[in-house]
Amino acid sequence: LDVTLSPNPSLTFRTIGGILDFYLFLGPTPENVIQQYTEAIGRPHMPAYWSLGFQLSRWGYGSLDVLKQTVDRMHHYDIPYDVQHFDIDYMERRLDFTYDKVNFAGLPEYMQELKKKGMHNVVILDPFITKDEEPGTYRPYDLGQEMGVWVNNSDGVTPAVGKAWPPGESVFPDYTNPRTVEWWTQLCLEFKDVLDYDGIWIDMNEPSNFLRGQYPGCADNEINNPPYVPDISDRSLSQKTLCPDSKTYLGEHYNTHSLFGWSQTEPTFNVVQQATGKRPFVLSRSTFVGSGKHGGHWLGDNFSQWKDLRLSIIGILEFNLFGIPYIGADICGFNYNTTYELCLRWMQLGSFYPFSRNHNAEGNMEQDPAVFGDEFAKISRATLRIRYSLLPYLYTLFFESHVHGNTVVRSLMHEFTSDQQTHGIDTAFLWGPAFMIAPVLDEASTGARSVDVYFPDAEWFDYYTVLPSAWKKNYATVSAPLSKIPLFIRGGYILPEQAPATTTTKSRLNPFGLIIALDEQGEASGSLFWDDGDSIDSIENENYFLAKYTFSKVSSNM
Repeated sequence: LDVTLSPNPSLTFRTIGGILDFYLFLGPTPENVIQQYTEAIGRPHMPAYWSLGFQLSRWGYGSLDVLKQTVDRMHHYDIPYDVQHFDIDYMERRLDFTYDKVNFAGLPEYMQELKKKGMHNVVILDPFITKDEEPGTYRPYDLGQEMGVWVNNSDGVTPAVGKAWPPGESVFPDYTNPRTVEWWTQLCLEFKDVLDYDGIWIDMNEPSNFLRGQYPGCADNEINNPPYVPDISDRSLSQKTLCPDSKTYLGEHYNTHSLFGWSQTEPTFNVVQQATGKRPFVLSRSTFVGSGKHGGHWLGDNFSQWKDLRLSIIGILEFNLFGIPYIGADICGFNYNTTYELCLRWMQLGSFYPFSRNHNAEGNMEQDPAVFGDEFAKISRATLRIRYSLLPYLYTLFFESHVHGNTVVRSLMHEFTSDQQTHGIDTAFLWGPAFMIAPVLDEASTGARSVDVYFPDAEWFDYYTVLPSAWKKNYATVSAPLSKIPLFIRGGYILPEQAPATTTTKSRLNPFGLIIALDEQGEASGSLFWDDGDSIDSIENENYFLAKYTFSKVSSNM
């Protein structure tokens, strides 16, 4: 299916067949549309409070010693930091459900150590299993073979065999099969006794295969080579994945390909909940309509380029429209080496992604915010402390999203729809209705020590100086030295805040405050949602505190 949007405005759907069901969500406001859409597809899940803290990752620590050095320098600089991710280099030879007992000897104990410091751990699992270990030595394959859980070739009997990260050749679990869900659940529960994870990151689940189709290649038929193929990689439906005529429990891979990540997300969500007894954390690379009900997403393997920094804003706005508000991009870029200034500006922007994680690829320079020296660490710490101080507001927005289907991050157009000027703005964004982030998206060689910000028709206050903005329905050039990301609060709103700390475990114990920003009438309102931060279904069980605040110069109700 090709879908083309033109400025007419018009939508063109080009397809070779199938049933087209159209659902129209009539709003009338953009925010209403998303509320109606998520009512149909499933409301976004309520994330654990700790998952709103800053997160660090990289593919290529290579050893526990290097990881420890990284964690230590983060702590040395007191940079707020809640979650450590473990990419495939923690595994023994990239085999799921193992860990490298040589390079990562002591990993189980170290994860416990991080937990004692109030931190959380997320491990990666891939959706392919090698078939070529010695029989009887690799339980995930042996058990899966016994239970018949793999995607099959077109004969519906023999498993599809491809090539991925593990040694040898790999088979692919079919998560649309209830038996596969049993198999996955059992292995994830057993693995919790090996590595005491708090969340699972599911990657490569398109499903990714390093070949064009499985061995020995895709047959030349209409399913594998349909009469029309959209403009995709190599104009081939099997490029870097499985042949379309492969068989899954629900039918041909041709029909179920886009559901692979989606079908893995819910079972992973359920098993993390079962394993931890807490609110689950699942991060998935592949998503589909409704994935937000059971997981979050990152914007995939980006590059350490200014262009990718800019495009990430569009990505986080889009995924909020898709009902997947727990979204972020790899801060500082995944591929290529970053630079000091790009990474610093990206740390500033990424401090305001709903999912805030710095992640990096094997073979690239280190890019955690503590590796660039004192000044960089100081600026990153200051910006993340702003994020942490506003987490009660962000958490409340996630409550609104979970219960009513609101966006968490939204464009200026969502709040100022009748203002045509807002419709094309994708360089700034809002947290909820009231907090504007206007990052620097160009490097200094272009003179980027200021940023042009559009102020829609409202009272706006500079976050740092609390001074009201002189501009309305107009652009203004705002100072943005390297040490600062421009931030503004909209009049008419009350934002709950809390003194920041190095983890949310500590910050949740700190005193609260309210930022009261008055509108032209001298009034403001807002709310605070609060619970223990990680209990299962605390909203559904009504085990929470919800405060609604109003303020006016004449009277106040707190």
